[in-house]
Amino acid sequence: MESIQQSDRETYRAIVLGQGGNELLLKSTGEGFLLLSVEIPRWQRLAESMTVAIRNEWGQEAICLFNPDVSAPVTAPDHNYQVMECSGPARPRPGAEWVHVSLLSQRTFADPADQVAVQRSLAACDRDAGAAALGPFSRLGWFRELEGWIEEVIGPWGCYLAGSFSQLNAGPSFSLVRFETSGPAVWFKAVGNPNLREFPITLALARLVPQYIPSILAVRPDWNGWLAQEVEGTNLGETQNAHHWNTAASALAKLQIESIGRCRTLVDSGARDLSASALLKLVRPFLDAMGQLMEKQTKVPPPVLSRSELVLLGEQIEEALSLNADFGIPDALGHLDLNPGNVIVSEGHCVFLDWAEAYVGNPFFSLQYLVEHSRRMAGMNATAEAGLTRACAAEWQSLVSPENLASALAFAPTLAVFAHAAVNDTWSDEARLRDPQLAGYLRSLTRRIHREADRLRDRSAIWPN
Repeated sequence: MESIQQSDRETYRAIVLGQGGNELLLKSTGEGFLLLSVEIPRWQRLAESMTVAIRNEWGQEAICLFNPDVSAPVTAPDHNYQVMECSGPARPRPGAEWVHVSLLSQRTFADPADQVAVQRSLAACDRDAGAAALGPFSRLGWFRELEGWIEEVIGPWGCYLAGSFSQLNAGPSFSLVRFETSGPAVWFKAVGNPNLREFPITLALARLVPQYIPSILAVRPDWNGWLAQEVEGTNLGETQNAHHWNTAASALAKLQIESIGRCRTLVDSGARDLSASALLKLVRPFLDAMGQLMEKQTKVPPPVLSRSELVLLGEQIEEALSLNADFGIPDALGHLDLNPGNVIVSEGHCVFLDWAEAYVGNPFFSLQYLVEHSRRMAGMNATAEAGLTRACAAEWQSLVSPENLASALAFAPTLAVFAHAAVNDTWSDEARLRDPQLAGYLRSLTRRIHREADRLRDRSAIWPN
């Protein structure tokens, strides 16, 4: 039990700089100074865990900047470091003290690895040197600049920052912070690679379907960031209430129907093109790559799909994509990352978050992803899944005949898994495919597509033999 608990937590050494970067918060020992050390949950948000731990254990408000480059052999491989900056009054608890960086030397530190990490971190977050290359949120002082900008934005509404904040994500080019105000809470989000597309997509959605995303108060194009008002409601990831889930499915369909005719604008804004014509071009190359991966599988089970089985599967996918066009299902906005944590439900309404994985194509892919997450949360539940499908279908019945709608929904599980697997270009990257975990994951997805195709053929005459 003890080893299991230890594996679920990890130790980080915090390089906590004072405002301006002239001082460093250190713990004094008889053999020299040590960086502050905290133990945090391994599988939770790093920035949130670090800021909470430094606050609770050392009494200091600080924000995360970045993970410094302290690669071996200079430092011990089991040392994790995080660069942070003081964001509140510099009044740490006894046992820690501020030391001016000009007084630091190798003899200052009880562990020489800490001295190397500090040197590299100071160089990286320098305002005029490394910070510009790393990204705007590696620079000292960016958080105070952000707070000042937010005060300017919310001031005309009679609001001001209340002092409390939660930093959830942090990196040189991305950020997610929640701020308490004298009125509604606000969220600042900024994105960098590989999710830069989320910035223009979010702005496009704010113009086209503003009722389905959080209200955007202001934008910072230089940071690829925006400030949004917090949405009141229930996070779908925190409930198994069937009414809430059905409300989400219904709202998703309404959003998609409103997006019809705006697909070109959304693709131009960065949404992925998952139209039938785009997916048809991926079928053969993807399955050829999967054939090579199957041949490299060393253990059975799970089953290895033969080349002939993959050829037949490709024909089935192509047939399904072609038939969907005949069903009259229009391309619409979709969400490839529709996990319930990205859905906020209130009475009769729904808001969707985190649109980096927006796509334009078959709208029922998103429904399938929602159904899949429902299974993960509550297990297989035919009644719940039927309820989600009915809630979605009810909105589409004014545009599509019941027969065509039923056929399109029957094909959706097969095509949704294929789209999820093929849209990411990792399957075409030979270097990345050498990773056993990635190769195994792609083989698993391919077997899932095969099972869904077999299930559809067994239960329905829709698919020609």
